[in-house]
Amino acid sequence: MVKSASSPCSSPVTITVSSGGKGGGSRSMGLTSPVPRASITNNPNSPLSGRASRRASSGGKYCSMSKDSTTEEINSEFVSYTVHIPPTPDHQPMSASQTSLTEDGGKSTIKPDRSYISGTIFTGGFNSVTRGHVIESISMECPQPAKIGLVCGMKGCDEKAFKDKSAPCECGFKICRECYLDCFGSGEGRCPGCKEPYKGASGDDSNDDDGDETCSEAEDQTMPLPSMADVKLDKRLSLVKSFKATQNHPPDFDHTRWLFETKGTYGYGNAVWPKDGYGAGSGANGFEHPPDFGERTRRPLTRKVGISAAILSPYRLLIAIRLVALGFFLTWRIRHPNRDAMWLWGMSTTCELWFAFSWLLDQLPKLCPVNRVTDLCVLKERFESPNLRNPKGRSDLPGIDVFVSTADPEKEPPLVTANTILSILAVDYPVEKLACYLSDDGGALLTFEALAETASFARIWVPFCRKHKIEPRNPEAYFGQKRDFLKNKVRLDFVRERRRVKREYDEFKVRINSLPESIRRRSDAYNAHEELRLKKKQMEMGGNPSDPLKVPKATWMSDGSHWPGTWASAEAEHSRGDHAGIIQAMLAPPNPEPVYGAEADGENLIDTTEVDIRLPMLVYVSREKRPGYDHNKKAGAMNALVRTSAIMSNGPFILNLDCDHYIYNSSALREGMCFMLDRGGDRICYVQFPQRFEGIDPNDRYANHNTVFFDVSMRALDGLQGPMYVGTGCIFRRIALYGFSPPRATEHHGWLGRRKIKLFLRKPKITKKQEDEVVLPINPNDEDDDGEIESLLLPRRFGNSTSLVASIPVAEYQGRLLQDLQGKGNQGRPAGSLSVPREPLDAATVAEAISVISCFYEDKTEWGKRVGWIYGSVTEDVVTGYRMHNRGWRSVYCVTKRDAFRGTAPINLTDRLHQVLRWATGSVEIFFSRNNALFASPRMKFLQRVAYFNVGMYPFTSLFLIVYCFLPAVSLFSGQFIVQSLDIMFLVFLLAITITLCLLAVLEIKWSKITLHDWWRNEQFWLIGGTSAHPSAVLQGLLKVIAGVDISFTLTSKSSTPEDGDDEFAELYAVKWSFLMIPPITIIMVNTIAIAVGVARTIYSPFPQWSKLLGGVFFSFWVLCHLYPFAKGLMGRRGKVPTIVFVWSGLLSIIISLLWVYISPPSGRQDYMKFQFP
Repeated sequence: MVKSASSPCSSPVTITVSSGGKGGGSRSMGLTSPVPRASITNNPNSPLSGRASRRASSGGKYCSMSKDSTTEEINSEFVSYTVHIPPTPDHQPMSASQTSLTEDGGKSTIKPDRSYISGTIFTGGFNSVTRGHVIESISMECPQPAKIGLVCGMKGCDEKAFKDKSAPCECGFKICRECYLDCFGSGEGRCPGCKEPYKGASGDDSNDDDGDETCSEAEDQTMPLPSMADVKLDKRLSLVKSFKATQNHPPDFDHTRWLFETKGTYGYGNAVWPKDGYGAGSGANGFEHPPDFGERTRRPLTRKVGISAAILSPYRLLIAIRLVALGFFLTWRIRHPNRDAMWLWGMSTTCELWFAFSWLLDQLPKLCPVNRVTDLCVLKERFESPNLRNPKGRSDLPGIDVFVSTADPEKEPPLVTANTILSILAVDYPVEKLACYLSDDGGALLTFEALAETASFARIWVPFCRKHKIEPRNPEAYFGQKRDFLKNKVRLDFVRERRRVKREYDEFKVRINSLPESIRRRSDAYNAHEELRLKKKQMEMGGNPSDPLKVPKATWMSDGSHWPGTWASAEAEHSRGDHAGIIQAMLAPPNPEPVYGAEADGENLIDTTEVDIRLPMLVYVSREKRPGYDHNKKAGAMNALVRTSAIMSNGPFILNLDCDHYIYNSSALREGMCFMLDRGGDRICYVQFPQRFEGIDPNDRYANHNTVFFDVSMRALDGLQGPMYVGTGCIFRRIALYGFSPPRATEHHGWLGRRKIKLFLRKPKITKKQEDEVVLPINPNDEDDDGEIESLLLPRRFGNSTSLVASIPVAEYQGRLLQDLQGKGNQGRPAGSLSVPREPLDAATVAEAISVISCFYEDKTEWGKRVGWIYGSVTEDVVTGYRMHNRGWRSVYCVTKRDAFRGTAPINLTDRLHQVLRWATGSVEIFFSRNNALFASPRMKFLQRVAYFNVGMYPFTSLFLIVYCFLPAVSLFSGQFIVQSLDIMFLVFLLAITITLCLLAVLEIKWSKITLHDWWRNEQFWLIGGTSAHPSAVLQGLLKVIAGVDISFTLTSKSSTPEDGDDEFAELYAVKWSFLMIPPITIIMVNTIAIAVGVARTIYSPFPQWSKLLGGVFFSFWVLCHLYPFAKGLMGRRGKVPTIVFVWSGLLSIIISLLWVYISPPSGRQDYMKFQFP
């Protein structure tokens, strides 16, 4: 059976669906080579004007067929569709909402039905045809939408109508004030809905309104012009005469007199005009000065707030003092060796020299810390207020595509991912400008169906958040808050609706938790049915029923079709590393106009009559994977999302989030866009937000909050060229990810980069015909590594998708600054140019998106080398940010008053060490690659180079740190010390270094607003990680560089929400053995035993050297204090460690101490050592 539908109201595509194919009730479609999707506009401000830019398929690649399926596909009926020209700013057809009338006169709403795109899974990949699997029966005919909410019901009008209580007619017909007055002006005064005369329009009621008519007539009477002589004009004001009289009116028409005799005005200008009755104004003699709109539009969106000089100046002075003290100390150490223990002196001096160098690398980038603040009010006035180019006040903000990545539903619980998605869908940003993409790198049906459940629950949760301004908009975090949820809530229906939504969320959690069992039982039932069917067929063909049948254990979807992704049985073409590409639009793109809901009833849990119920576009993406291809882990998944989103939504900005990092502040996206859209924002490649974590134990035993890095180091880098990219919570400029250079850059030459050369890398063409054309020329100099982008190079750089290439200039145009903010060498866009609706999503677009996530698409392109996330390192985030800074881009650190994002961190000791191991290994890879900051371009500032160089160097400090942690024990065992004697100069220099370090810590705490506890935890874990994970990272990095041994890491498990009655920090006390624990355990045991041996040696000695004992014990105690959290983690939960462990540990220490005393007895006591082994 063939169904065809033409759906002009939702998609300009005519689709033909052929029934058949395997999978029970599934319906599959083959897509023929599509008609090129033209996107031609008459708008002179459009980036596509003046040239034919087409969104077409990449040579019909997705129509290739395998040999086995050629016959079947030729005989099937394919989809045919026709593409219409999309609406443009100068060519906008009337929408259905503007041409339809409400016939019943009652309140009508639109329930967001699923479109063809959102009801179809698109699959495809290497050597296979792209298919659209309709997963449920949907009506392909789109009914004309009725009038929604409080919109006027008159044909061609979409103004806001009277509310129900103030409706002019009892029939309830929706009409705005202007149309209501027009009905009276026509002479009849009848309601367009019920055709009855309006109350007060008939002759019976004329007497009652005589007074009102008299008043209105009096207002329309010609009033005398005020005397200009009595008006004290401001020097800024001038009187002008209109020239419109000779153009649009007869010669005898006095336009100036008409302007003052009526309520007509030119609008806001610099001419004097009366206000509200000519004389009733608040200014002198009834005249009011025009508002200063220039001041409002020129207000900055962001401000840089410097650190107080009372803190920063002493901080810099202390750095200089400590540097001088270190110089004197190291000079003294080198010039005063310990002749009795040269080996001990040499090792200690070498380690101290390296520590001084490492401290200098870490401290220099902290010289210029800054803070930044945003002004969201100015953002709203500039981009969401009515103006001449945007009279309706539609949002002129650019679009944002949000990427969420997940790979394994077992280690990353679907409920955690679902809550992250819900916080994104409910964010405070224009709905039509937002799109969310979930990358499922495991291709699991569990993630797919969990996302479908999330999309369903979002229809309740998102309107609830918008109506009551809920914070945070993660339901698990919101309902789990321990504070008073009634604070600042004034609506009377809040408690009732919150109770209903809470119950619905509890049911949603149960459905998510039951999905694994539901999928297993469903698949078992379908597989048993398939086995019975095949056995029956075997018997019919005369086969032996005892012969075994090979029935694949498939994973089945709820509609009775095979899941095209990963199966639980891991069959061929359905395993984690071998499956087709999948794209499913869970939520179709929303309408450009607001859609209001209905009153609470049996179907609607909450009253949404005044709430926009639209939802952003939500897309499930699982890229194709095949054996023999390097899929490049998370970086490859992110690049697949970049290409998919460029074709489907093409937001000029991209927000990247991990599946466990949700939006805690619903205004976070607006705050980030303040930096991108402010003056100079066209040079910003990304805005990085700090990472904040939940579920951390109150003492933060393993420094999981990492506040010293996020609040000290990152703020300091913000004062240079910008913070590093840390993998999540970051808003990117899309063209920066594409590998383009900024419009302007500065090269730093000379000593410490003091000589600066400014470069303008995008020079606009002078010809008038091409003023508005998007230009992406890179500096044509041969010295520039970017080179000039030519059309012939684009396929080699971005692949052979013409739609992807055509989307690049569009993204660049939409990400520009406004024309009144454009700087030198920059092309701006006019205000209101982004208030037009997006192109509709159709089957051709999704089919093209399928082709760009195929496993072979990146072959012979620059994806991962220069374009997108960079491959070749387990810390692809740092390398990607480094490449952008190396091209001259800047980045910004956005610290919001309310945390922007929150996530989870591993609180278990073993998981935390493996996380640090992965980061350190990536740093070693960076050090031995071309991404080392020693090879940075002149466009990177000197101190920024130092910061990136330190990123690659810090793991090597662990080699010297391990040696230095054993030196106190060796000193106690041998009876020697690192110096010949405790000289007064040695103690003075040591005291100066220690005091300056403490004072620097105090000042860092002061300007970064962290706590002393955070600083001390960071110091402790620096030694724990430096003696465990960092040495292993250096070893693995060297093996990879020298021997080519590949490094593989397991995915960090995300903690799920604890059940009632469970310990929230149970993972903290779990002891999981790892080889990384061997070095710290050895250091603890050796130093503990060494203290006992040293004390015993000194006591037995006839000439005790207490100074050497004191020095050795002090440094051993310093090591043990830093390793205390590690030792506490080994003991597990308090009271769980058997007492025998402590007994045997003490006995072992005593025995080793006695053995050492026997082997090396104290001098003068040999006569008393009579004990001998038999």
